Amino acid sequence: MAVTSGCTPYGLYSGTGVHDATVAQITGTWQCVEGTRVTLRRDGTALFAKLDGAGFDFMDGWRLSGTGTWRVTDTDDGQEIDLALTLRTGLDYRAHHEHEGDELAQTPPTIYAWDLYVDRDDDKDLRLFFFYGDPDGGNRYVLSRPQP
Repeated sequence: MAVTSGCTPYGLYSGTGVHDATVAQITGTWQCVEGTRVTLRRDGTALFAKLDGAGFDFMDGWRLSGTGTWRVTDTDDGQEIDLALTLRTGLDYRAHHEHEGDELAQTPPTIYAWDLYVDRDDDKDLRLFFFYGDPDGGNRYVLSRPQP
């Protein structure tokens, strides 16, 4: 399971400090839980399969599939990936998610954007992540390379 929890509220988050990841290192397929896959192509296009929403959107339980775009930016705090779903081709819900409450609030988007942070694990391998849920929780949704 690559969905993790931390203690840094993402409203106060100051980045990973990673500035050395190349586009060649970032391109390729990334995965997370329950079949999530994101493929970042060198030409700036992206393919999505079952990617969860960021922030409070995660609580609605929807998972988007489709096509879109991506680009790397480098800020003082580290590299980020601007990821955008521009054409939704599929919609799923997380396992064990209950559809409760206001139906209008749970209407899944047809287009969507994520800000992914570029990070390195203890072995210096790249990983990508975004925050989900309550900002005070510091929960991270981590995408990593598929294991061979």
